[in-house]
Amino acid sequence: MVWEALSDGLAEALRAAGLYSPERFARLELAIPRESAHGDWTTNLALQIAKELKRPPRAVAEAIAAGFALAGSPFEAVEVAGAGFLNFRYARAFLDGLPARILAEGGRFGASHVGDDEATLIEYVSANPTGPLNVVSARAAAVGAALVRLLRATGQRCDGEFYVNDAGTQVDLLGESVAARFAQRLGEERALPEGGYQGGYVAEIAAALPEPEARAALGGGGAAWFRDRALERMVAAQRADLDAYGAEFARWFRESELHGSGAVDETLAALEARDMLYDAEGARWLRTTRFGDDKDRVVVRGTGLPTYLLPDIAYHRDKRARGFRHAIDLWGPDHHAYVGTLTAGLAAAGVEADFLEVLIVQQVNLLAGGQPVRMSKRAGEFITLRDLMDEVGADCAKFFFLMRSTSAHLDFDLDLAKRQNDENPAYYVQYAHARIASILRYAAERGLEPERDAGAGLEAAEEIALVRRLAAFPEVVRGAAAAREPHRIPAFLMETAAEFHRFYHHCRVVGEDAARSRRRLAVSEAARVVLANGLALMGVSAPERMERAAEAMS
Repeated sequence: MVWEALSDGLAEALRAAGLYSPERFARLELAIPRESAHGDWTTNLALQIAKELKRPPRAVAEAIAAGFALAGSPFEAVEVAGAGFLNFRYARAFLDGLPARILAEGGRFGASHVGDDEATLIEYVSANPTGPLNVVSARAAAVGAALVRLLRATGQRCDGEFYVNDAGTQVDLLGESVAARFAQRLGEERALPEGGYQGGYVAEIAAALPEPEARAALGGGGAAWFRDRALERMVAAQRADLDAYGAEFARWFRESELHGSGAVDETLAALEARDMLYDAEGARWLRTTRFGDDKDRVVVRGTGLPTYLLPDIAYHRDKRARGFRHAIDLWGPDHHAYVGTLTAGLAAAGVEADFLEVLIVQQVNLLAGGQPVRMSKRAGEFITLRDLMDEVGADCAKFFFLMRSTSAHLDFDLDLAKRQNDENPAYYVQYAHARIASILRYAAERGLEPERDAGAGLEAAEEIALVRRLAAFPEVVRGAAAAREPHRIPAFLMETAAEFHRFYHHCRVVGEDAARSRRRLAVSEAARVVLANGLALMGVSAPERMERAAEAMS
């Protein structure tokens, strides 16, 4: 992996220049410049440490450059630029050999072991089981599943988990709402409970209930019976939708399991043992202000029932007890203020300060004809995940959700998502993959296969530019995982697809020169592998054939 080779080389260069210390090396930041004039990799390390060394940054950069061993590295030159930047340029031998290396690694190209096999649990979606999944959940599902794949690709042991909030007021209201709709189904006058659920799906659940059992439960005032049946139906529907969407979870963890296991009571006792609780105003309070919260929080009400904070602490303690060293939670924007509270609560419970990481998945605005879309075909109040998959397909939905930073609001253009042309970025990338597959089929029919000799030399500037782009893929994957920014993947894929199209239009792939054709087929196949691997990280398919890909590719 180039990132590792460059990091190791810079560490040795610092030692050779007499400048190395672990603290200085920890400031190392590597980047791939957007402008090729600035090289293939760059670092501002000299500027970072020059003040401490009391030397001009350029002088520090020159000392590091002098100590950098090019022999055996992927680079042929290191240059000092500007105020003290170090720019590195790939050696031609590295670029010439890269297509063969990509073909040899196949689906493994882009993966690394920088994650040191750490165990991380990503909890995502975790929508209340009181209604169909909406588009914010659809965005969270795309992001969460992509993060699981990214962390696995960089050497971490990572699982996804869905936390089912099946205890408390909201699911009780769902049960009472279904009971009211069932009574209405029988012709009885029964109002929905205050704050109950009015969506059409509630009536659908009521209509599907077995009448004899439901009548008996209704007559006996058995709201719990309706709650349990509604809950199972909603969880099953959410699971079915997420399965169809390609979001995988190692476990669906139920809050009721947490209470049933005694974990909530045990957590309260653990907080008591750490002297983190006190009684006031008829309730039990947690000393979260000791750990940066703006005020202490109630964990047990005067009624004796816990607030949502106590089971949340218990749940995250359970994650840690299962051996996960890090927990990444994806929350909606309405939970932003709760981050500090839960972080403080975990600290009060003795959980490591760096255990929990919260990513806020921002709001989604659906647009059609440039106007907001609010109504669902089925639910009556909102666009559901199922509606969205029916409208634009799971692939396109995930691609669009992953194009923007998770922390940014997203305008989802339904009209654009349905277009089958190059204006649609998902189609554009998938079509590039399909076009390459078509080229390879065309060549195979003529007895030509990609050159797998690592010594095959590149010629045209467009060939070299495409291979340079492919070389960046492992770093894009590593960086996307480390920064929790899956939007880096679709951005890279769109750039790669554009680079391939430039190559294709300027360089005849299958021509009279068989050796050149095989080499360019290797470059094309390498691009196909990178596109497929990137799409796989997003959970998006890489089709071999598409409508436009039927065009002649000679």
